[in-house]
Formats: sequence, structure tokens, C-alpha cells
Amino acid sequence: MKKKIVFVEPKAPGFHIYSKWALPRLGTALLATILRDMGHDVKVYVEEVHKADKEDLRSADLVGISTITSTAPRAYAMADELRESGVLVAMGGPHPTFLADEAMEHADYVVRGEGEDAIVELLEALDGKRPLNSIVGLTYRENGKVVHNAMRPLCPDLDAHPSPDLSLIVGFGSGTRSFFKYKPIIPVLTSRGCPFNCKFCSVTTMFGRKYRFRSTEKVLEDVRPYVDKSVFFYDDNFTANKERTKDLLRRMIEEGVTPEWTAQVRADAAKDEELLDLMERSNCFGVYVGIESINPKTLELYSKGQTLDDIKESIKKFHEHGIRIHGMFVLGSDEDDVRVIRETARFAKRLRIDSVQFMILTPIPGSKIFEQFKKEKKIFTFNWKFYDGHHVVFKPKNMVPIELQKEAIRAMKKFFSRAQMLKGFFRGDWHGAIVKGYGNRLIKRWERFNKEYYYQLKHELYEELNTKISKITERFKHSDLNGVKYQD
Repeated sequence: MKKKIVFVEPKAPGFHIYSKWALPRLGTALLATILRDMGHDVKVYVEEVHKADKEDLRSADLVGISTITSTAPRAYAMADELRESGVLVAMGGPHPTFLADEAMEHADYVVRGEGEDAIVELLEALDGKRPLNSIVGLTYRENGKVVHNAMRPLCPDLDAHPSPDLSLIVGFGSGTRSFFKYKPIIPVLTSRGCPFNCKFCSVTTMFGRKYRFRSTEKVLEDVRPYVDKSVFFYDDNFTANKERTKDLLRRMIEEGVTPEWTAQVRADAAKDEELLDLMERSNCFGVYVGIESINPKTLELYSKGQTLDDIKESIKKFHEHGIRIHGMFVLGSDEDDVRVIRETARFAKRLRIDSVQFMILTPIPGSKIFEQFKKEKKIFTFNWKFYDGHHVVFKPKNMVPIELQKEAIRAMKKFFSRAQMLKGFFRGDWHGAIVKGYGNRLIKRWERFNKEYYYQLKHELYEELNTKISKITERFKHSDLNGVKYQD
């Protein structure tokens, strides 16, 4: 039976250095493509691109809401409103996968893990063609109780899925701008999973450590229509299997399918000279490198599997091949202090990294850090809108929360300063100068937007200090110091 299904990817509550250039995740577009090919009436709203039409949502037979942790409050509010209007709501994505019971307080169904098969089976169940308890990976209610079916195994053959039809995303392509060349950015996924297991990351919990990838022919099929655009390879680690990546890049070069492209990679990609050469020849203009930290002890703590020398050499090598670097750092580990954060900002400037994000360590549900910090009672807020990597949500070991918050923003200010912008102009690096000018304005805006959060952190610090002082005072009151009883 033909149904109207609308998917929504809620808007994030804050903003960052890339907020201006909306880049939709591909999960909802892929699900919509699968259902469209089955004859259903489908549509996708990515709110970073186009605000969801409430009337359109209310007229749907089923609304699928995909959410990460920071967008969960918006997703839950939307789900509550829709269900009050009598619309069925299914939730999916990383956050509901790891916190399904919480999501079920707002949804009729939760699709956990990879949802391509589960969403099809759910529609069959709604048509009475199969029982809900037969759908692997589904969470639902039965007689008022929440039921979690067994987790669905990861899809072994990504080629079994169609290419996501981006035209199903309302408004996509109209005004979306690339960070580097001001062209529409086209997301293309070539793999899932990551063989590494960084403690702060939930990717391996969601998609596994086994690196699964689509065939070169399938990827080329996705890229061919966009040779005049900018492509972002959406993989969590585009070069995890270097031989496979080199095969793809060779084919792109041979067939002349070489749009400007960028991807997320590890620093170790720069150790392979052949890979670097192919990246340059295939028109790679930038990479997002998970540098994470310049503190060797922190790198070890994160289980990153790379050294500071690896990082320095990778920056040098990428630049030698004309590839810009967006350095991603994670600040606030148990081995970090104020000195480390300040040195990180100096490091980024000294090595002329093109752009950066100094992210604050965030215990995302699904990560090892989340379970560890929760057990240690280090997390002081579960307001998910602050879980965006730009707000402190836990008590760091060597700093108070307000210290970590201020130092992370101060590091961003130093990197995106007007002085750095002018240096870019004088060196003839117009791109870098523009990036730093934009970043400078954005950070000022962010601080104005987050004044209340700063106040909350300060207030909690004073409350904590007052509590400690009160406990010490109370202890002295009942102590006998050198035979003299404490008196008020």
C-alpha cells in the first residue's frame, strides 16, 4: 500500500566554523530512495538546508526522524508535537540507537543501527504483512511495555543499496556553498566502519571496526554527475584501506572523473607517497585530519595510534602536494591542562594548518568515554544540546569546567585572529585569510550566543567551592585543634 513518508534531519542548536555550509548526512536520503523505488511518496527535510514544513509532516503516514546527540532535544520536541497530532513517528540515528529507551519516550518506534532493511520491514508491519517482533533492530511497544528486538547484523554488501537520490532533499543544491571554492558540496559515501577504536568516538559502536566499502564502479556512478561541483567523501576514514582508496583514485583519473574533493583521513595517509600523488592528481583540495592532540600522553589515552612526529610529518607532506588541512583537535583529556591547550594553538599556527576546530572532549553516548565518565560521575549535565564539541559537559581532571571552556575558545580566537588574517593576505594566501576572517566573526557571535552557558559554569564553580568550604568549616567545628575547640 502506497504511503506518504517524510524524513527529517533536525537542525543543530548551535553553530561552528562550517555551519554556513550545510552538508546533509546521507542516511535519510538513502532510506527515502529505497522507499521511493518501492512506490512510496517520500520527501526529506534537512533543516540545515530547509526548514521542515509542519503541514507536510502532519499529513504523512509516517515521519522518520534521524538524530545525533546534539540534535536530540529538537528531534524529541518535533516528535512529541507530531504524535500529539496523531502522526506515527519512527526515530533512528546514533543517539536513539544507543539510548533507545529515552527515544521511546517520544517516538512510536526506534530503528537501531543500520536501518535500510528495518524501515522496509516496518512499513510491511504497518500494512499487517509481518509482526513487529520479526523486525531485527526495532524497538517498539507491546501491551504498554517497551520491547527491544535483537540488534541487526551490519550489512555485508553496501552495493546492495541504491545511490542516495539527493533531489529528494528539499532545497538541497540551492545556495549550499563549499568552504574552499564556493561551489555546491555533494556528499558521497564510499565506506562504513573504521578499523581504529578511538575512545571518544562512537563510529565503531555504530558501524563496526570491520571496514566495509562500496565497489569502485558504484562510487564512480555517484561522482560522475558532479564533476563540476565539490565532492565530500563522507567516510569516517576515507583512507583506512589505502590500496582500495588508490584503486578508486586511479579510476577517477583514468576516466576524467575528478571533481574537487575532500575527505576525512588519518595522519598516516601522508606516509604513503603514491597515495599522496594520486590524491593531488585526482583534484583533492583539502583533508580533514583527526590530529586530536599534541600531547603524547593524551594520544595514548585516546588510543589514537599515532605520534606527534607522525602529525608534524603529515602536515608537511599534505602541504607539499598542495592539499589544505583542516586540523581537528580534542581538548580536555585527563592528561591535558591549560598549558597544553595554549601550546596546541601555537602549534597550529606555527605549522600553518589551514583551518582548525578545537573541539572540547565530549562523552557522546556510544563511546567508551561516555561509559567511563558516567561511571566516574564526571558528567554534570545531560542536556544533549550542549553535546556538540563546543561546550564543556564534564569535570576535567586538571581544570575546572569554566577553565576548559574559556581556554578552548581562547585557542580558537588566537588561530582565527585578525593578525592571522593579515598574515594570510601578506603571504598571498587569500583563501586562508578569508577563512580566518570568517572564523573571527563567528567566534565573537558564538560567545554572545553562549553568555548564559558561561554564567552557568561560573555559578556551578562557585557553588562547588562554597560546598567544599562549608564541609571544611563543618569539619573544623567538630575538631579539636591543639586542644582548642573551634568557635564561630
